[in-house]
Amino acid sequence: MYLIFDTETTGLPRNWNAPITDIDNWPRCVQIAWQLHDDKGQLIEHKDYLIQPDGFNIPFEVEKVHGISTALATAKGEEISFVLSEFESALNRTTFLVGQNVRFDINVLGCEYHRKGLSLDWTTLAVLDTCTEKTAKLCELPGGRGGKFKLPNLSELHTHLFGESFAEAHNATADVEATSRCFFELVRLSHFTSQELNSDLNYLKDFKLANPTTIQAIGLSHMNLKLESEKYLDQDSNHEEIIPLQTQSDLSDFPFVHLHNHSQYSVLESTTKINNMIDKAVSDNMPAIALTDYSNLYGAFQFTDAIFKHDSNKGVLEHNQQVESGELDADLKEMVIKGIVGCELSICRNHRDHSVKDNGKSAVFLAKNKNGYYNLSKMSSISFTDGFYYVPRIDREVVSQYKDDLIVLSGGLNGEIADLILSVGEKQAEEAVLWYKKHFNDDFYLQLVNHGLEEEKVVNQTLIRLSKAHNIKLIAANNSHYLNKEDANAHDILLCVKDAELQSTPIGRGRGFRYGFPNKEFYFKSQDEMKSLFKDIPQAITNISELISKIECYHLKRDVLLPAFDIPQEFINEKDKIDNGKRGENAFL
Repeated sequence: MYLIFDTETTGLPRNWNAPITDIDNWPRCVQIAWQLHDDKGQLIEHKDYLIQPDGFNIPFEVEKVHGISTALATAKGEEISFVLSEFESALNRTTFLVGQNVRFDINVLGCEYHRKGLSLDWTTLAVLDTCTEKTAKLCELPGGRGGKFKLPNLSELHTHLFGESFAEAHNATADVEATSRCFFELVRLSHFTSQELNSDLNYLKDFKLANPTTIQAIGLSHMNLKLESEKYLDQDSNHEEIIPLQTQSDLSDFPFVHLHNHSQYSVLESTTKINNMIDKAVSDNMPAIALTDYSNLYGAFQFTDAIFKHDSNKGVLEHNQQVESGELDADLKEMVIKGIVGCELSICRNHRDHSVKDNGKSAVFLAKNKNGYYNLSKMSSISFTDGFYYVPRIDREVVSQYKDDLIVLSGGLNGEIADLILSVGEKQAEEAVLWYKKHFNDDFYLQLVNHGLEEEKVVNQTLIRLSKAHNIKLIAANNSHYLNKEDANAHDILLCVKDAELQSTPIGRGRGFRYGFPNKEFYFKSQDEMKSLFKDIPQAITNISELISKIECYHLKRDVLLPAFDIPQEFINEKDKIDNGKRGENAFL
C-alpha cells in the first residue's frame, strides 16, 4: 500500500535540518491531501482538507503561491486535530510514504503532531521520494550544485515523463494527483529497484502487466484556491485598504527629508554620487539628508566633508566660527542642510554561526551624534569581521550592545519587520516591533514606503495598525538607489554587472531569472512627490521634523598624526608651508 501525500504551508523553515520539536522553525500546515493506493496502483481513498488557522495568519507572499487566504482557511478549514486523526488512520493502512520532496511534508506534519502533544512513529514506514538525484539524472536539467543536474520540481518531472504540465500546481490535491501519476510511471519504468520497493523481481513484472501503458491521471476535480479566496477578500486583513490615522492635512509647513539613501559606496547597488545627492537635496530646500549605504560607512567621511563644504553651508559655518571665537555674541545658527550618517545593516539570528546560510534582514540605523557614529562604526565592523558569511551580518545582541545614540527605522520590503509580515506572520512581526521599541523607545520609527507595489500596501496597513496599538511613530521614506527616474536603466545595467547577467534575462526568482528592481520608482523623489504619495498619512511626513531635530552636526575630518622626519633643504618650500602648512613632504616623497 502506498500513501501519497502533500501539504501547503505558511512558508519554509529557516533551518531544514532542525528537529520537529523546533516549533518556531517549521511552518504551519494550511492544506493537506492524500491518496491511498494498493500495490498495483489502484486508488483506494483520496481526501483533502483545508486547515483552520490556529493562532496564526497565512502570510501574503505565501498566499500568492498557493492561493489560500487566511479568510478562506478560516471559513472552510477543518480543525487541525481532526485532520491529524484522519491522516493517522490512513497511515495505519500503508507500507510506504510517497511524495515530492516528501521529507519536508513529513517534518511539517510531525511538528503539527508535536504541537498537539501527539506522538507519531514514522520509522516503521519506508519513504519513497520522486525528487532525488536519480530523477535529476533522468530529467537532465542543468543548474544543479557542483555541476550536477538540478533536482526537478513536480512540474518539470511531470513534463519529462508525460510531455505535458499539469494545472493547479501548489494546490495539494492537484499536486498529489500529479505526484501519484509520476510515481507509478517511475515504478512502471523500473526507476525504483525491487530493494527500494521491498519486493522481488516478480512484483515489478506484475505491476507492468497491470499497467502496460503510460499511467493516466485519475481525473479528480480541484478547487481553484485563488478564486475561492477572492470570495472572502473583504474578510481578509491582508487585503484591507489603507486607512489613514487622521484626515489629510496641509503639509506645506512640514519638510520631507530622505532618510533611506544609497550611494556609489553601496557597491554595485547604486549609481548615486554623494555630491550630486546633496546638491539635489539643497535645490529642493530639504533641511537634511541621510546616507544609509549597505553594511558599510565607506562614504561617511566624504559625505560629512561635502556637507560642511557645501556653498549653502559656508556662510553659516563662518558665522558659527565667529560665535565660537567670541567675535559675535549670538547663538550658533543651524546649518542649511544637515548630514545624517547612517547605515543599512543585515540582522540575522546569530552572526557568529557560519554553519547555516542566514543573510538576515535589514534595518536602517541613523547616528544622532558622534558617539552614535562610533557605535554604528563598531556594528559595521563586526558585520564584516565576525559576522561575514556570504554577506556582512550582525544580530540583535550586537544591536543591543551598541544601540546608544542611534535612531532605527524598520526599513523597506527587505526589512526584518516587512519580511515577517509578508512571509512569516503578523504575530512574529509584532514581536519584532516590540523588541525594537523596548531597546530604542522613541528613537524607533516604523518606515512606510510607497513605490507602487502591492506588497507595500499590505506592509503599510499592518505597520499602521501596529503604530496605533503600540504608540510608535511612522516615517515616510523612499528607498533611493539612483538620483533621477531616467537613471533607472543605468542602475539596472549596474545590477547586471554585479551578477554577471544579461539585461535581456527577465527579472524574477528562480532558474532563468535575474535580480532586478520591479519598477522605476526607486529614485530621489522631490518633497512634493513624497508629500503627494503620503497625503493620506500626513503624520508620516510631519514626524520627520522631530527626527531630524535629534541629529547633531559633527565633522569626521581630523588632522593626521604623521611621524617626524627630516626633509632635505632642496625640497623645502616656504610658500607651501605658509599656504598649506606643508614643508615639502609631498615633493620629497
